Amino acid sequence: MGWAIALHGGVGNIPLTLPKERREPREAALRHCLEVGVAALKAQKSPLDVVELVVRELENNSHFNAGKGSVLTSKGTVEMEACIMDGNSKKCGAVSGLTTVVNAISLARLVMEKTPHIYLAFDGAEAFAREQIGDKKTASAVSAPHS
Repeated sequence: MGWAIALHGGVGNIPLTLPKERREPREAALRHCLEVGVAALKAQKSPLDVVELVVRELENNSHFNAGKGSVLTSKGTVEMEACIMDGNSKKCGAVSGLTTVVNAISLARLVMEKTPHIYLAFDGAEAFAREQIGDKKTASAVSAPHS
């Protein structure tokens, strides 16, 4: 059986009417993420590793509504979420209400692999992040201005 990658850059779209200087970096970043995923699959990485790797690329790119590119809440804060599932084992992990963790997808995977839970939120998710990854990035390092 072969493989395929479906990729999107978060909520919203990249309209063709978006000015070229704002549209092209987003399109290039999506192509880059696709190339990262294809290379990882060709290198025989597990599907779960590939998903986490590609989503981390999106979270680390301020052009997308994830991680560093998170849109601010009405209170001007960042609240991120992520979910991951292993199709073979049917195990999953999810987090929400994160304000200080850039790569929510990796924390969701840790929930799946290191806890009996499938979902941690807000203070519980933040406490788990401190236990598991310690060196967190602050919300100011997470959010990027959207124009």
